[in-house]
Order: sequence, then C-alpha cells, then structure tokens
Amino acid sequence: MPIADKVAAAKKVSELLNTVIKEGDLHLKYRITVDPPQPHREFTAPEILVELSGPDSGMLLERNAELLRSLEFVCIEMLRLAPDEHDKLQFDSMNFRKTRLDELKMAAQVAAEKVRDSGVPYSFAPMSSRERRIVHIALRAEEDLRTESAGEAGGRHVVLYPKDYKGAAPASRPAFGRRGRR
Repeated sequence: MPIADKVAAAKKVSELLNTVIKEGDLHLKYRITVDPPQPHREFTAPEILVELSGPDSGMLLERNAELLRSLEFVCIEMLRLAPDEHDKLQFDSMNFRKTRLDELKMAAQVAAEKVRDSGVPYSFAPMSSRERRIVHIALRAEEDLRTESAGEAGGRHVVLYPKDYKGAAPASRPAFGRRGRR
C-alpha cells in the first residue's frame, strides 16, 4: 500500500532531520524527493528518497552504514509504516545504496556458481530484510537453484540451494559488512 500523503510524510521526515542535524551538530545537508526516478525498480522502489551529503557523510556510512540505517529506521517508525512498507522510504548517502545493490547482485551470482560447482548449499551472512529481498530477486531466474530465508531476528540470512537438495541447511556465515564487522 502506498504512503497516503507523501508530501506530509516528507515534511515530517524533514522536521526530524532538521532537529537531528542541529542537535547533533552534524555538518549535513539533505534532499528529499517524492516519487523519485526508479532505475532499479525490480530491486527497490522507494516513494520517498532522502539523500544526505556534506562533510559528515562518511560518519553515516561507518560500520556498514549503521547511522544512515538508524536514521531511516527512526523515520520509518515515526511514519508508522508497516513492515511490508519499509521499502517505501529510503535514505542514501554517497551512493551507498546503489553500491550495496551492485555488491549483493554480484555476491548472489558468485554464490550461484559455487552452489552449481559444489552441489552444496551456500549461506549468506545475516542481512536486513531489504537486502535479503534483493538476493532473492537476483537469483529468482536461476531455475536450477532455490533460495530460502533462515535464522531469526538479527541472524536472518539467505540460503541458496541446488533446486532438488534434500540435506540439512548450512550454518550462517558471520556478519561482515563492507567496512568491517557489524
């Protein structure tokens, strides 16, 4: 279900960001776009895109973009978006999301080749529901393979299996982000 009043939602996000930036003494600017262009619609299609920039942008991306994701999460909660609507709002900085999308698609293809070559399932590291969705979509055209999400809470991860595999699932891999341990 789309966000009922996107302009009002964008204004609420703007008000919150103004407070966080001012009170946190952060050197950031932001741009909020309602109904942004969707070059990767198959993988992600936000209705509201918040792009942050400025001297403190690097801070947003430390520890696998922990602060960027936290700001996004607080705004999702403030807007009271249901879990299946979380992808309606997306925060980005320094093209992090596009880079991460490309990494996940590449990792999915590498894992597909490993599974084909070995006949053994492959477990990805734990990741967010949004990232798990990207991996599932990236692999859905692979007719000789199947994906499932496994694990609980912060340990949820994708497991890639040969299509007719009947054995036990492998253990999850440790959670390593692009910039070190999560």
